[in-house]
Amino acid sequence: MAFGIAGGIEKANKVMMPALFGLFVVLMIYILTLPDAVDGYRYIFSFRADGLRNPEVWIYAFGQAFFSLSIAGNGAIIYGSYLNKKEDVVSSAANVAVFDTLAALLASFVIIPAVAVSHGELSSGGPGLMFINLVSVFNVMPGGRLVSVIFYICVLFAGISSLINLYEVPVAALQERLRWKRVPAVVTVGAIGCAVSLMIQGIVSPWMDVVSIYICPLGALLAGIMYFWVAGKDFALKSVDAGLKKPIGKWYFPLGRYVYCSLALIALIAGALLGGIG
Repeated sequence: MAFGIAGGIEKANKVMMPALFGLFVVLMIYILTLPDAVDGYRYIFSFRADGLRNPEVWIYAFGQAFFSLSIAGNGAIIYGSYLNKKEDVVSSAANVAVFDTLAALLASFVIIPAVAVSHGELSSGGPGLMFINLVSVFNVMPGGRLVSVIFYICVLFAGISSLINLYEVPVAALQERLRWKRVPAVVTVGAIGCAVSLMIQGIVSPWMDVVSIYICPLGALLAGIMYFWVAGKDFALKSVDAGLKKPIGKWYFPLGRYVYCSLALIALIAGALLGGIG
């Protein structure tokens, strides 16, 4: 972060993300050869209609989508502010959705079959999937210790890359509003972040539920209202057309104004009702 967006963050991600993807592919191929791994794949691709009648499934799915894609989140806002005006944001948004989905599928093809191999509970969740069940697979594979070291370093990098976009907002604010130099701003925000992370260790899981179920949909809804309702049609179309070779279709504005905002509102209300029921 001290080296800036292009000089630091972008260069680091160009190394860290391909390395993580490559390791996941290698692990997926290896786990496929292990006994009982097929049970994990069967679990992933099985369809249960009764699950669709469970409101919690939809609420958590909405929350995961808003959180994972960082819709109107810090990453979208801060990195979007650095984009060239000629950037095709529609194509970029499509790439984000595609690669986010691929990453999630790839991770599931590794972790869920690993749980099956280690005879764990397939419906379980949380950190244990990666830090307990996957370790049992590393322990039995050739060169597993070396692979596990490399893998968890890449996982650490993946976490850091996500953390960077969250930190970039307050860092940029300190630079622009208080005229701080970049390095002191990064050190200050990093120190505060470390302190807060140590203080909330005991409530990480429920706090992340709050973020994904309430805060993410609320932020996405407020952004949609500002963009499609307050700023208006001319502003929205001008912004999205800036980097396109030909103007976007007439479907874009009503889809964003009514469908997107409605989905965000439904997700927020459903989450609130779930919390009230709980």
